[in-house]
Amino acid sequence: MLIRPLAHDAATLAALARLLIETVAHGGSVSFMHPLSGQEACAFWQGSLAAAEQGGRIILGAFTDGALVGTVTLLLDLPPNQPHRAEIAKMMTAVAHRGKGVASALLVEAENLARLHGRSLVTLDTAEDEGAAGFYEKQGYIRTGVIPGFALKPHGGLTGTIIYYKQI
Repeated sequence: MLIRPLAHDAATLAALARLLIETVAHGGSVSFMHPLSGQEACAFWQGSLAAAEQGGRIILGAFTDGALVGTVTLLLDLPPNQPHRAEIAKMMTAVAHRGKGVASALLVEAENLARLHGRSLVTLDTAEDEGAAGFYEKQGYIRTGVIPGFALKPHGGLTGTIIYYKQI
């Protein structure tokens, strides 16, 4: 598996859009509702990749046999009083590649990049229902609490969000 920062090009945009649509269709709580259109998915990733080009974030991709099988975003553009912190967002693994270490490898690389950018604290949140809480806890993230009824699940109904942090 190869992990690398992603660039803003048509092939990357299309692969990210497909992954986002698949994730939402399978219940992934990543800020979108099902069904998610290709146009909406592409628009999201265009904005995100543009922000990465400006240095506000790093979007990592995991590749197997040349195909994008996972992604995570490391947010670096935080308020001036938080120069020591980064945030993990939009962790997604293709359904066919789940349970094969893709997310773990992406998270390790994101943490390494956070350190390289002078960050000592990483935060994230995940859905309480059908989220990745167990995964993040296995990776050493500490649960701080739950905000009930925080967001709609992709197929409807409210879910809480669990807040995590890790000192790196």
